[in-house]
Amino acid sequence: MDILAAFIPLLPAIAAAVIGIGHLSGMLNGEPAETTTAAIASWAIGLSCLLALILLGGDLIGQNAGSFSAGQWLSSGMLTIQVNFITTGISVVLAALFAILLFIIIRFSINYLHREAGFHRFFFLLSLYASAMLLLVLSDNAVGTFIGWEIAGLCSYLLIAYAYDRPVAAYNATRVFVTVRAGDIGFILGIALSYAWTKTLDWTQLNALSTQLSTGQASAIALCFAIAAFAKSAQLPFAPWLARAAEGPTPSSAGFYGAIMVHSGVYLMILIQPILERAPLVMALVAVVGLLTAVYGFAVGLTQTDVKSSLFFATTGQLGLMFLECGLGFWQLASWHLCAHAIVRGYQVLAAPSLMHQILGNPIQPVSREISGLRWVYATSLHRFWIDQITDWALVKPVLKLAHDLAYFDDHIVDRAMGIPLPSLRSISTLAQLEKRKTAMRQSLYSSLGVLGSVAQPQKRKTVTQQDSHDEIFARGSGFAGNLTERITAGLYWFEDRLVIRGIGEDMIKYGQRLGLAANKIEQLLLNPGYLALFVLIILLVAL
Repeated sequence: MDILAAFIPLLPAIAAAVIGIGHLSGMLNGEPAETTTAAIASWAIGLSCLLALILLGGDLIGQNAGSFSAGQWLSSGMLTIQVNFITTGISVVLAALFAILLFIIIRFSINYLHREAGFHRFFFLLSLYASAMLLLVLSDNAVGTFIGWEIAGLCSYLLIAYAYDRPVAAYNATRVFVTVRAGDIGFILGIALSYAWTKTLDWTQLNALSTQLSTGQASAIALCFAIAAFAKSAQLPFAPWLARAAEGPTPSSAGFYGAIMVHSGVYLMILIQPILERAPLVMALVAVVGLLTAVYGFAVGLTQTDVKSSLFFATTGQLGLMFLECGLGFWQLASWHLCAHAIVRGYQVLAAPSLMHQILGNPIQPVSREISGLRWVYATSLHRFWIDQITDWALVKPVLKLAHDLAYFDDHIVDRAMGIPLPSLRSISTLAQLEKRKTAMRQSLYSSLGVLGSVAQPQKRKTVTQQDSHDEIFARGSGFAGNLTERITAGLYWFEDRLVIRGIGEDMIKYGQRLGLAANKIEQLLLNPGYLALFVLIILLVAL
């Protein structure tokens, strides 16, 4: 039965590919195709759920070998990356649990998103996310886990910005994406250190070789993965991003931040249990961060005025308790806590739209008198411990200032040094306009002179002729030198008029306008969510 582990994440990936290609080709578009899209996504995750339950049953009766290798993915020198899957333990339990929850969420989404403009896009992303999460928990290779980790994060970004025409949704999605990516640096460093010191990237072998690591090496690897887990599971100082994720639709919120993805950090801590146990300082750090996050989630959750924010801060607090349990060595308790919380919180988020109906006749209980009398706690809770403001002051504003300085340096120093034609185009354009204006004035003046009487006309023409030749009188002379100077002057004037002012000026302005329009079209294509997602995915694949 171990081979089933390879098909569990594969089926939702195939469904995502079918929905995506069908939508882009126009075959799955609009309300008439909603039934087809929903059926593809439902059948795929339903079959994955069935396979996961069979794999779990095989593990419970002791029929699974513990791992399955589907072949080799990459070989470069001494580095070899296998496509391995875990077929026993907490990984199989979570695969079955997450598959069941994803099936429920997809069925719930069919009616919830009926007639929504992004119906097909939503099910494409949800199917891709299901594949990523199942790969994350089943992969026996750190690179495979990281691929699922990143694809799930990308789907999270796109679903928070589901209503991408709303500035708040787009801003919150970008903020969440950048925050979680900052934690992913720790994951990459953890992979690099693991391979450097153990020459393997398989979780099973890495845990088995943990006894050969020194305390410092184990601490370094554990710390890197702990930072990634803190960011993914909304622990301090990354905790505020979870509340911003409430901008997404309710079904995606249940799948990402209530039941499934937000538990990835806790799963990672359980996965590297042998390494953490070799790093007592890191375990102490995990416990302290979990405790502080639990207090933070409890305190801030008391002053929230909307149901999704309240649930997400409650989730933050519960995740903090799970990290506290891992830091104290209560691994079995943390595993059971993760499973129970995923079920309860997933249900609560899905039921959030009907909260007013559920609490009818059952008012919310007030907080205790001891807490309600602490005004400073109330003010701190309202401002969410000023974590976002501190982050903006310490990180965002310096980066923006640096970007402004670099832009100024680029415009005023680099462009001038490289001879970028924009300032020149402006000058040439001004010269061309001035020349046209002078020509138009002369023609207008000649026309007005033609209306005058025959007596005054010769005198006026003489005056105009003298005025027109005033600019060139310095070039007139007699003899060979005078004629040579006059011819050179006339040639230079012709070159300036025909080539510089008219040729370069007008033509380059036209070419510049066409180039600018083309650049704007390219920029609009790059800002399109579909092309942006493809661009980010290509970068991730190239980086891997």
